[in-house]
Amino acid sequence: MGEESSKSKGLCGWFLVLVIAALIAVAIVITVKKKTHHSEPKLGPVPGPPGAVEKKYGDALKLATQFFDIQKAGKLVDNTISWRGDSALDDGSEAGLDLSKGMYDAGDHMKFGFPLAFTGTVLSWAILEYGDQMQTVNQLNTARNSLKWITDYLINAHSSANVLYVQVGVPEVDHKCWDRPEAMTEKRPLTQVNTTSPGTDVAAETAAAMASASLVFKLSNSTYASLLLKHAQELFTFADKHRGSYSESIPEVQNYYNSTGYGDELLWAASWLYHATGDQSYIDYVTGKNGKDFANWGSPTWFSWDNKLAGTQVLLSRISFFGSEAANSESLLNYRKTAAAVMCGLLPKSPTVTTSRTDGGLIWVSQWNSLQHPVASAFLAVLYSDYMLTSRTSKLSCNGDSFGPSDLRDFAISQADYVLGNNPLKMSYLVGYGDKYPEYVHHRGASIPVDAKTGCNGWTWLNSTNPNPNVANGALVGGPFLNETFIDSRNNSMQTEPTTYNSALIVGLLSGLVTTSSVVRSFT
Repeated sequence: MGEESSKSKGLCGWFLVLVIAALIAVAIVITVKKKTHHSEPKLGPVPGPPGAVEKKYGDALKLATQFFDIQKAGKLVDNTISWRGDSALDDGSEAGLDLSKGMYDAGDHMKFGFPLAFTGTVLSWAILEYGDQMQTVNQLNTARNSLKWITDYLINAHSSANVLYVQVGVPEVDHKCWDRPEAMTEKRPLTQVNTTSPGTDVAAETAAAMASASLVFKLSNSTYASLLLKHAQELFTFADKHRGSYSESIPEVQNYYNSTGYGDELLWAASWLYHATGDQSYIDYVTGKNGKDFANWGSPTWFSWDNKLAGTQVLLSRISFFGSEAANSESLLNYRKTAAAVMCGLLPKSPTVTTSRTDGGLIWVSQWNSLQHPVASAFLAVLYSDYMLTSRTSKLSCNGDSFGPSDLRDFAISQADYVLGNNPLKMSYLVGYGDKYPEYVHHRGASIPVDAKTGCNGWTWLNSTNPNPNVANGALVGGPFLNETFIDSRNNSMQTEPTTYNSALIVGLLSGLVTTSSVVRSFT
C-alpha cells in the first residue's frame, strides 16, 4: 500500500510539473505573440477609385487650401478673400521683371524663394499622388491654381540660364513695419544668385518645383508644362555646375532661411527630373558619386524646407515599388532602405521608434514652427503606406518586427488628428477648423482692419488685445511647445505665425487621408 501510494504521489507530482510547464510554455507563446503581433500584418485590398469621404479631413482640406489665396501677391484673379486685394504690383520692376505674383512667406510680406519653391514642389507632389482624392471635395482646381501662381513667379524669377532671383524685399526693412500688403510702401529690392554668387540649394529646389509642376500641367497645358521643364533643366545644370550655398553667397539669409547644405537639393531635383523626363542619366546621377557624397544612406532624417533627403528617399522608393527597369540598382535600393528606416522611426511600436515626440504623441523636433516636422513626417508616411498597398507589399521590417501599410496610415492619422484638436488643449492648430483655434495669429493682413490707415506703423494692431478682425482660414500656425502648451498671442511668432510651406504639407497630408484610392504607378 505504501509503495502504491508513493507511486501515485510521484505520478501526481510529475503531472503537476507537466501542467505547470505547459502553462509556462503557453504564457511564453502568448507573450511572444504580443510582442511580435506585427509579424504577420494584414494587407487590405487595393483601393480602386476614391471611396467615401472622411468628412473631418474633407472640411479641413477645404480650409487649408484657402490659405494659399490669403498669401497671394500681385493682381488677384477671382479673389474670394474679402479682406485681401492687389499688392506688390511693382515687385521686380527694378530689373525689368514682373515678380508681382508668388506668395508671401508667412505673416510678413517677404518673398523668400527657397521655401516658396519647396512649397511648389510639395504641392505638386500632393496633386500628382492625390489629385483624384482632392477632387472628391472639389479642391483639385484650387490646388492647381495656387501652384500656377507660384510657378508663374518662379518662371519670371529665372531671368536667364544662370540667374535666379531668390528674394524680394529686405527682412530687416520689412520687419520694421506692421501694415497690410495692399498698403505697404517700404522698398523691395531684389536678391539674385548667379555664377559668381552661386546658390545651388535654392536653384536646385526651384528646379524640383518646376520639374514636378511640369507633370501636374502636362495633360491640361502641355505648352506651359514644356516651359516649366525647360526652366527646370536649365536651373539644374546651373545648380550643379556652379556649386555653392546661397547662405554663403548671401549671408543675410542665414537669420531667416539658412541652408545647411545643397547636396539634398541636387538629389531631390534630379529625382523629380527623372520622373518628369524618364531620362536614365538622372538615375545615374543620384546613384553614382553624388549619391555616395550626399545621400547619407542608412541615416534617417527629418523632411523639411531645408532637408529634402527623406522626401527624396520616399520619392525614389516609388521606382522600386512599382517595378521600373531602374529599380534593380543597388544604390537605388539604398534609398528605399533608408526610407523604410525613416518610417520605422515614426511608428510608435517600432523597436527603432524615435523619442522625439510629446507625451500626447506628436512628433516634436523644433520649438520654432513645431508642426512642420510632424505634418511632413505624416505626409511621407501616408505616401509610403499607399505605395505598399498599391504594390501589394505587406511588410515593413523594423529590426525584426513587421508592420503593415495600415500601421503607417494610423500614424499619419494620429498626427493629423492632433493638429485638428485631438490634443491635451483640445485646440485645432488649423485656423477656422473646429470650435477652438488660434485667434491671435501673427499675420499682418489678418490683424489689421481693411479700412485702417496705418502707414508702416500699424503696431497698435500687433499689440491689440482683441482677436484678429480677419480670420486667416486654413493657416497652420507654428504649434505647441514640447510640454504641449500654446500661448495664443500675436507677439508670439514662434507659435502663432503660419507659413506657406506648412500649408503645402498639411494639404498633402489631408489629401492623402480624405478618402482612399490607389496611387498611380507612374506620373507620366
